[in-house]
Amino acid sequence: MSRLEAEALRKRFWEYMKTYEFHISNGMYALAVSDLEQAIQLYVKAKLLDEGIAYPKTHSVRMLLELIAKVRRDNMLMELIERYSVELKLLEEAYISSKYVATEFRLNEVLRVKKALDELLKHV
Repeated sequence: MSRLEAEALRKRFWEYMKTYEFHISNGMYALAVSDLEQAIQLYVKAKLLDEGIAYPKTHSVRMLLELIAKVRRDNMLMELIERYSVELKLLEEAYISSKYVATEFRLNEVLRVKKALDELLKHV
């Protein structure tokens, strides 16, 4: 079951990345950041399942990344989590604000978050 769930989460990751491209190309920056948050969350949860770890019921991208870094004893990933702590905080705020508060994001903020995620994903 966990293999099938991991595959489904990876598929959804790619779907969110496609919607990110749509939203950013149409100037919908708050939605683009929200897409990135959902995408990374699902991707890391899939990777945890690949490691045989049931992922916790959380929306904290940082917590999920820290968990996989701990499971793998991956110091480089922990360093990246620390390096990109501001961008990860923006992602977590995007999750909350997309549901409850009308927060706007600028293009440069979205691109900064995307760059951080690209780097993190190389190590997850």
